[in-house]
Amino acid sequence: MKKTLFLCAVATLILAACQPKNQQTNDNNISLEDLDIKDVSGRVNFGGENPLITPQPALMIATYDAMEIPDVMMAAWGGQCGSNLISFNLSSHKTMDNLRLKRAFTISFASRANVVESDYFGIVSGNKVPDKVSKAGFTATKSPNVDAPIINEYPLTLECRVVDIIEHENGGAYVIGEVLNMSADESVLTDGKIDYDKLQPLIYESSTKSYRAIGEVVGQAWGSGRAIMEK
Repeated sequence: MKKTLFLCAVATLILAACQPKNQQTNDNNISLEDLDIKDVSGRVNFGGENPLITPQPALMIATYDAMEIPDVMMAAWGGQCGSNLISFNLSSHKTMDNLRLKRAFTISFASRANVVESDYFGIVSGNKVPDKVSKAGFTATKSPNVDAPIINEYPLTLECRVVDIIEHENGGAYVIGEVLNMSADESVLTDGKIDYDKLQPLIYESSTKSYRAIGEVVGQAWGSGRAIMEK
C-alpha cells in the first residue's frame, strides 16, 4: 500500500508541473510560447493547449459541508491510480473545501439515465445553490463508512477516504482517495457483477464538450492480442 501511495503521489506531482497556469515544460521554466514547436507532417496540428485525452470519465463527487448539507459536482480529470485508489484534479470549488474539512467523499458515475441532473451538478456551484441536490430531485443517505453522502439515484457508488491532498496555488488540489467499499443497486448487476450495458456510464468528450455513452464490447482484455502471439 505504501508503495502504491508513493507512486500515486509521484504521478500527481508530475502532472502538477504541467498545469496551464505556469506553462512550464522543463526545469528551465521555458514557457510554451518560447518553444519552437514544429508541425507533424501529414497531420492537422493543434498545439499543446487543451489536448484531447480519451476517455475522460464523468465522475460525480459527493461531499458534506460543515452543516452536513450534501453537495455533488462532476469532474473529468480523474481516474484509478491503484488497486483501490483513485485520484482527481480540482480547481477551487466548494467540493475542495468539503474534502479538506471531512477528508471523505463518494464517487458515482453519470449515466444515460441521469445526464440532465449530472450536467446540472457540473455547472451549478454549491456555494451559490446550497440545496442543488434536492433541487435536482435527488436524495442522499449518509455513508456508513465515511463522512460523506451516498446519492441514492446513482446505482453504483464508491465510498472513499482522503489519503492525500496536494495543494495548488490557485486553491485547487490533486486528491488521492482510498476506496473502502463499493455498493451497487441490483438493477445494474448481471450474475453478481457490474453490467456496463445496464449501468450505461457516460464519458466526457472534451473536443465537442459532449457526453457519450460507453458502447458495445469490441474485444477481450488480455485476450484479443493473443491472435498476434499465435501467428
